[in-house]
Amino acid sequence: MNLSLRPLLAAAAAVLVAVSTAVAAPAWAAGTVTVTGPDGTATASEDHATEITVSGTGFQSIPNGFGGIYVLFGWVDDAAGGSWRPSAGGVVGEDYRYVPDAESADNHGYQRFLAFPGSETESAANGTLAADGSWSVTMVIPGPVFESQDRAGNVVSVDCRRVTCGILTIGAHGVKNANNESFTPVAFTAAAASEAEPDAAAPAAPAGTVRVGVEAATVTAGSSIVFTGQGFTPGEQVVAALDGGLTAVGPLTAGAQGEVAAALPVPRDIRDGTHLVTLRGAGSGGVAETEVTVTGGVAEVATDTEPAVPTWAIVLLLACVALSAALVVASIVTAIVRARRARRARRARTVAGDASAAVVAGASDPAAGPGSDLASGAAAGPGSAPAAAAPDVSVGASR
Repeated sequence: MNLSLRPLLAAAAAVLVAVSTAVAAPAWAAGTVTVTGPDGTATASEDHATEITVSGTGFQSIPNGFGGIYVLFGWVDDAAGGSWRPSAGGVVGEDYRYVPDAESADNHGYQRFLAFPGSETESAANGTLAADGSWSVTMVIPGPVFESQDRAGNVVSVDCRRVTCGILTIGAHGVKNANNESFTPVAFTAAAASEAEPDAAAPAAPAGTVRVGVEAATVTAGSSIVFTGQGFTPGEQVVAALDGGLTAVGPLTAGAQGEVAAALPVPRDIRDGTHLVTLRGAGSGGVAETEVTVTGGVAEVATDTEPAVPTWAIVLLLACVALSAALVVASIVTAIVRARRARRARRARTVAGDASAAVVAGASDPAAGPGSDLASGAAAGPGSAPAAAAPDVSVGASR
């Protein structure tokens, strides 16, 4: 064999070995999902919202990877063939639909987000995939009928009593990962007669009367209150609230029979005790209320460490303040009056002093006295004759 061909043959052999190894390597095992309802099976109630536990094993876990897994409740058009899968070209709103919900950790429980371990979005997730690809979350199925919106904004009602619905898992944040795509059917069952009518002797509610029922009368803080409402106007918007707005869910669209179903979140920082669940119809104005008991809350009931001030003490304090203000005003007015009187007295004393000084000055001046006036009048009065000149005695004597 030509020595120059040996390197080429070795390279070709290495390529064949690599290809054969890649072909022989097993594909990632398909994930398995288990749905557990209140009765321990993959079933939900036709009459109200149902809280279920969804667990998965054998999924692909990518440390520090972007994305994760969305766990949804909805419908697929090809459950057996798998053409609905996003990795196979499936389009949401056409090949599969699901119950919409907020993409946040504190949503209503209709959909869940599982992050890969160490992912930058792990803090916003409802859970994290383990290294072996296992996970478990709790979520809510609102009922057999739900409305879904596609990318074009069209809203379509899905009736799971006529089509096959179940739990979907797909890649999160737009990442298409065939290894983490699955569909697990969920069946719907009607409530037993004893559950549907706990009091057979009680009269049925009249038409148009709204009602609300809860799955459990006692719930734990941090969980959800699964409820159902009836008697609303078909198609109207209904809002459910806890304690008048502590938390809320909606608006929910009433079904053909005027029914709604959902789960109302219960915050962890809530006080223990009785709380009020209220359903309010936007169109009919109907209001339905019921009470639930919450346990395990971390909030403490506020207590006053100091005794409350009695009303009479407050009134007395205000009266004292008013009296003090009146006394201050009176003192100011009195001071002003006294100051004015003092100024007037000083002015009077000044005028009197000037007059006395003038009288004294007139008595001490001879030219201005009364005697001088008489002498002056005798010497220069109008009836007086001029005085004769005195004879010159000295001249006559000398002669």
